[in-house]
Amino acid sequence: MPSTEFHLPIEAPSSSPLDLLAIEASLSRRRVRQAMQKGAVWLSRGPSTRRLRRERPLQPGDVLHMYYSDTVLDEVPAPLTLIADENTYSLLYKPYGVRSQGSKWSDHCTVTRWAEQNLLPRRPAFPVHRLDRAASGLILVAHAKKTATALARQFEERSVEKRYRAIVHGRFQPTPEPKLLDAPIEGRDARTIVTLIAANSEGDRSLLDIVIETGRKHQIRRHLSDIGHPVIGDRMYGSPVQDQDLQLTAWLLAFTCPVSAERKTFQLPEERMPSL
Repeated sequence: MPSTEFHLPIEAPSSSPLDLLAIEASLSRRRVRQAMQKGAVWLSRGPSTRRLRRERPLQPGDVLHMYYSDTVLDEVPAPLTLIADENTYSLLYKPYGVRSQGSKWSDHCTVTRWAEQNLLPRRPAFPVHRLDRAASGLILVAHAKKTATALARQFEERSVEKRYRAIVHGRFQPTPEPKLLDAPIEGRDARTIVTLIAANSEGDRSLLDIVIETGRKHQIRRHLSDIGHPVIGDRMYGSPVQDQDLQLTAWLLAFTCPVSAERKTFQLPEERMPSL
Protein backbone atom coordinates (compact mmCIF):
# COMPACT_ATOMS: atom_id res chain seq x y z
CA MET A 1 0.00 0.00 0.00
CA PRO A 2 1.40 3.47 -0.84
CA SER A 3 1.68 6.07 1.89
CA THR A 4 -1.81 7.26 2.72
CA GLU A 5 -3.89 8.90 5.42
CA PHE A 6 -7.16 7.88 7.02
CA HIS A 7 -9.37 10.21 9.05
CA LEU A 8 -12.37 8.52 10.65
CA PRO A 9 -15.01 10.56 12.56
CA ILE A 10 -16.62 8.55 15.36
CA GLU A 11 -20.41 8.83 15.33
CA ALA A 12 -21.30 6.10 17.87
CA PRO A 13 -19.54 4.67 20.95
CA SER A 14 -16.98 1.99 20.10
CA SER A 15 -14.57 -0.08 22.12
CA SER A 16 -12.25 -1.04 19.27
CA PRO A 17 -10.44 1.65 17.29
CA LEU A 18 -8.29 -1.18 15.92
CA ASP A 19 -11.28 -2.88 14.25
CA LEU A 20 -12.58 0.40 12.86
CA LEU A 21 -9.24 1.28 11.27
CA ALA A 22 -8.71 -2.24 9.91
CA ILE A 23 -12.02 -2.02 8.07
CA GLU A 24 -11.46 1.56 6.89
CA ALA A 25 -7.94 0.85 5.59
CA SER A 26 -8.53 -2.75 4.42
CA LEU A 27 -5.62 -3.91 6.57
CA SER A 28 -5.23 -6.81 8.97
CA ARG A 29 -5.78 -6.19 12.67
CA ARG A 30 -2.16 -7.22 13.22
CA ARG A 31 -0.85 -4.57 10.83
CA VAL A 32 -3.03 -1.85 12.35
CA ARG A 33 -1.87 -2.85 15.83
CA GLN A 34 1.75 -2.49 14.70
CA ALA A 35 0.93 0.95 13.29
CA MET A 36 -0.61 1.95 16.63
CA GLN A 37 2.37 0.73 18.63
CA LYS A 38 4.77 2.55 16.32
CA GLY A 39 3.01 5.90 16.66
CA ALA A 40 1.14 6.14 13.35
CA VAL A 41 -2.35 6.34 14.88
CA TRP A 42 -3.75 9.48 16.53
CA LEU A 43 -6.93 10.32 18.43
CA SER A 44 -8.53 13.76 18.38
CA ARG A 45 -10.83 14.45 21.31
CA GLY A 46 -11.96 18.03 21.77
CA PRO A 47 -8.98 20.36 21.34
CA SER A 48 -6.44 17.58 22.00
CA THR A 49 -4.81 15.28 19.44
CA ARG A 50 -2.48 12.59 20.76
CA ARG A 51 -0.93 9.34 19.62
CA LEU A 52 -3.09 6.29 20.31
CA ARG A 53 -0.95 3.22 21.00
CA ARG A 54 -3.54 0.73 22.27
CA GLU A 55 -7.24 0.01 22.34
CA ARG A 56 -9.41 2.43 24.29
CA PRO A 57 -13.13 3.31 24.23
CA LEU A 58 -14.17 5.89 21.68
CA GLN A 59 -17.02 8.33 21.98
CA PRO A 60 -19.06 10.34 19.49
CA GLY A 61 -17.17 13.40 18.31
CA ASP A 62 -13.75 11.69 18.42
CA VAL A 63 -11.72 11.46 15.23
CA LEU A 64 -9.27 8.65 14.50
CA HIS A 65 -6.29 9.40 12.26
CA MET A 66 -3.87 6.90 10.76
CA TYR A 67 -0.84 7.96 8.72
CA TYR A 68 0.16 4.73 7.05
CA SER A 69 3.41 4.03 5.21
CA ASP A 70 4.85 0.54 4.76
CA THR A 71 8.29 2.07 4.20
CA VAL A 72 8.21 4.03 7.46
CA LEU A 73 6.65 1.29 9.58
CA ASP A 74 9.07 -1.37 8.35
CA GLU A 75 12.10 0.70 9.30
CA VAL A 76 14.12 -0.97 12.07
CA PRO A 77 15.56 1.42 14.68
CA ALA A 78 19.25 1.17 15.48
CA PRO A 79 20.02 0.57 19.16
CA LEU A 80 21.30 3.46 21.26
CA THR A 81 23.83 3.27 24.10
CA LEU A 82 23.28 4.71 27.57
CA ILE A 83 26.16 7.00 28.53
CA ALA A 84 24.80 8.38 31.82
CA ASP A 85 21.52 8.01 33.74
CA GLU A 86 20.92 10.96 36.07
CA ASN A 87 17.40 9.85 37.09
CA THR A 88 15.54 12.92 35.79
CA TYR A 89 17.53 12.99 32.55
CA SER A 90 19.80 10.71 30.57
CA LEU A 91 22.66 11.04 28.09
CA LEU A 92 22.61 8.62 25.18
CA TYR A 93 24.84 7.81 22.24
CA LYS A 94 22.78 8.22 19.06
CA PRO A 95 24.11 6.35 16.03
CA TYR A 96 23.65 7.37 12.41
CA GLY A 97 20.05 7.18 11.20
CA VAL A 98 18.18 7.52 14.49
CA ARG A 99 15.82 10.49 14.59
CA SER A 100 15.70 13.10 17.34
CA GLN A 101 11.94 13.40 17.04
CA GLY A 102 9.06 11.61 15.37
CA SER A 103 6.53 12.65 12.76
CA LYS A 104 2.86 12.01 12.26
CA TRP A 105 3.86 8.82 10.42
CA SER A 106 5.63 7.20 13.40
CA ASP A 107 8.00 7.70 16.32
CA HIS A 108 9.37 4.18 16.75
CA CYS A 109 12.80 5.11 15.38
CA THR A 110 13.36 8.07 17.69
CA VAL A 111 15.68 8.65 20.62
CA THR A 112 12.84 9.29 23.06
CA ARG A 113 10.88 6.18 22.10
CA TRP A 114 14.00 4.02 22.47
CA ALA A 115 14.60 5.52 25.91
CA GLU A 116 11.01 4.84 27.02
CA GLN A 117 11.19 1.22 25.93
CA ASN A 118 14.73 0.32 27.01
CA LEU A 119 15.83 2.33 30.04
CA LEU A 120 15.18 0.90 33.50
CA PRO A 121 13.29 1.84 35.51
CA ARG A 122 10.71 2.61 32.82
CA ARG A 123 10.06 6.35 32.53
CA PRO A 124 8.64 8.77 29.99
CA ALA A 125 11.19 10.52 27.81
CA PHE A 126 10.95 14.07 26.48
CA PRO A 127 13.16 15.66 23.81
CA VAL A 128 15.43 18.51 24.90
CA HIS A 129 17.40 19.32 21.74
CA ARG A 130 18.01 17.92 18.28
CA LEU A 131 20.84 16.14 16.53
CA ASP A 132 20.69 15.60 12.77
CA ARG A 133 19.45 12.17 11.73
CA ALA A 134 22.68 11.67 9.79
CA ALA A 135 24.90 12.77 12.71
CA SER A 136 25.95 10.62 15.65
CA GLY A 137 26.90 11.32 19.24
CA LEU A 138 25.63 12.57 22.58
CA ILE A 139 21.99 13.48 22.92
CA LEU A 140 20.11 14.50 26.05
CA VAL A 141 16.60 13.37 26.99
CA ALA A 142 14.57 14.36 30.05
CA HIS A 143 12.28 12.10 32.06
CA ALA A 144 9.93 14.81 33.36
CA LYS A 145 8.31 17.75 31.56
CA LYS A 146 9.67 20.21 34.15
CA THR A 147 13.19 18.94 33.60
CA ALA A 148 12.78 19.07 29.82
CA THR A 149 11.64 22.69 30.01
CA ALA A 150 14.56 23.71 32.23
CA LEU A 151 17.14 22.00 30.02
CA ALA A 152 15.63 23.27 26.77
CA ARG A 153 15.76 26.81 28.15
CA GLN A 154 19.53 26.47 28.57
CA PHE A 155 19.88 25.51 24.92
CA GLU A 156 17.74 28.50 23.94
CA GLU A 157 19.85 30.81 26.10
CA ARG A 158 23.06 29.34 24.60
CA SER A 159 24.43 28.41 28.00
CA VAL A 160 25.06 24.80 26.96
CA GLU A 161 28.54 23.99 25.70
CA LYS A 162 28.35 21.73 22.64
CA ARG A 163 31.45 20.25 21.04
CA TYR A 164 31.67 18.17 17.88
CA ARG A 165 34.28 16.24 15.94
CA ALA A 166 34.14 16.09 12.15
CA ILE A 167 36.25 14.35 9.53
CA VAL A 168 36.30 16.55 6.44
CA HIS A 169 37.62 16.43 2.89
CA GLY A 170 40.98 18.11 2.25
CA ARG A 171 43.79 19.39 4.43
CA PHE A 172 42.42 22.04 6.76
CA GLN A 173 45.06 24.71 7.16
CA PRO A 174 46.21 25.20 10.77
CA THR A 175 45.80 28.66 12.29
CA PRO A 176 47.33 30.20 15.44
CA GLU A 177 43.85 30.58 16.90
CA PRO A 178 40.65 28.62 16.32
CA LYS A 179 39.03 29.65 13.04
CA LEU A 180 35.70 31.47 13.24
CA LEU A 181 33.12 30.74 10.56
CA ASP A 182 30.32 33.27 10.76
CA ALA A 183 28.53 33.37 7.42
CA PRO A 184 24.81 33.99 8.10
CA ILE A 185 22.46 31.07 7.52
CA GLU A 186 19.09 31.96 6.02
CA GLY A 187 19.64 35.55 7.10
CA ARG A 188 20.36 34.66 10.72
CA ASP A 189 23.55 35.00 12.74
CA ALA A 190 25.58 31.77 12.83
CA ARG A 191 28.93 31.21 14.55
CA THR A 192 31.05 28.06 14.28
CA ILE A 193 34.54 27.82 15.84
CA VAL A 194 36.86 25.24 14.30
CA THR A 195 40.21 23.83 15.47
CA LEU A 196 42.38 21.41 13.49
CA ILE A 197 43.27 18.27 15.44
CA ALA A 198 45.03 16.20 12.78
CA ALA A 199 45.31 15.51 9.05
CA ASN A 200 46.12 12.18 7.44
CA SER A 201 49.39 11.59 5.64
CA GLU A 202 47.78 11.76 2.19
CA GLY A 203 46.46 15.22 3.01
CA ASP A 204 42.96 14.48 1.76
CA ARG A 205 41.23 14.33 5.14
CA SER A 206 41.31 16.37 8.35
CA LEU A 207 39.91 15.82 11.83
CA LEU A 208 38.38 18.94 13.35
CA ASP A 209 37.10 19.94 16.77
CA ILE A 210 34.10 22.24 16.57
CA VAL A 211 32.21 24.50 18.96
CA ILE A 212 28.96 26.14 17.89
CA GLU A 213 27.69 29.31 19.50
CA THR A 214 24.39 29.21 17.59
CA GLY A 215 22.18 26.35 16.53
CA ARG A 216 21.06 26.88 12.94
CA LYS A 217 19.86 23.98 10.80
CA HIS A 218 22.82 21.99 9.45
CA GLN A 219 25.07 24.82 10.62
CA ILE A 220 28.33 22.86 10.86
CA ARG A 221 27.78 21.05 7.59
CA ARG A 222 26.94 24.24 5.72
CA HIS A 223 29.79 26.31 7.14
CA LEU A 224 32.41 23.64 6.42
CA SER A 225 31.08 23.09 2.90
CA ASP A 226 31.18 26.84 2.27
CA ILE A 227 34.94 26.92 2.89
CA GLY A 228 35.67 23.89 0.73
CA HIS A 229 35.88 21.23 3.46
CA PRO A 230 32.58 19.33 3.38
CA VAL A 231 32.11 16.63 6.00
CA ILE A 232 32.86 13.11 4.79
CA GLY A 233 29.58 11.37 4.03
CA ASP A 234 27.60 14.58 3.59
CA ARG A 235 25.29 13.86 0.65
CA MET A 236 23.48 17.17 1.04
CA TYR A 237 26.30 19.73 1.16
CA GLY A 238 29.10 17.60 -0.25
CA SER A 239 29.09 15.01 -3.01
CA PRO A 240 25.76 13.19 -3.46
CA VAL A 241 27.71 9.97 -4.02
CA GLN A 242 29.33 8.80 -0.79
CA ASP A 243 30.49 5.43 0.53
CA GLN A 244 30.42 6.41 4.23
CA ASP A 245 27.91 7.69 6.74
CA LEU A 246 28.19 11.31 7.82
CA GLN A 247 31.39 11.76 9.86
CA LEU A 248 30.03 14.31 12.31
CA THR A 249 29.86 13.41 16.00
CA ALA A 250 28.62 15.35 19.02
CA TRP A 251 31.16 14.34 21.66
CA LEU A 252 30.66 16.74 24.60
CA LEU A 253 27.76 18.45 26.36
CA ALA A 254 28.14 20.72 29.40
CA PHE A 255 25.18 22.34 31.16
CA THR A 256 23.76 23.18 34.58
CA CYS A 257 21.91 20.31 36.22
CA PRO A 258 18.30 21.48 36.83
CA VAL A 259 18.14 19.42 40.03
CA SER A 260 21.47 20.10 41.80
CA ALA A 261 22.35 23.40 40.05
CA GLU A 262 25.85 21.98 39.51
CA ARG A 263 27.68 22.40 36.22
CA LYS A 264 27.85 18.98 34.58
CA THR A 265 30.04 17.80 31.71
CA PHE A 266 29.44 14.61 29.76
CA GLN A 267 31.50 13.23 26.93
CA LEU A 268 31.68 10.14 24.77
CA PRO A 269 33.99 7.30 25.78
CA GLU A 270 37.18 7.05 23.75
CA GLU A 271 35.95 4.12 21.66
CA ARG A 272 33.11 6.28 20.32
CA MET A 273 35.34 9.17 19.33
CA PRO A 274 36.02 9.62 15.59
CA SER A 275 39.58 9.27 14.37
CA LEU A 276 41.45 9.37 11.05
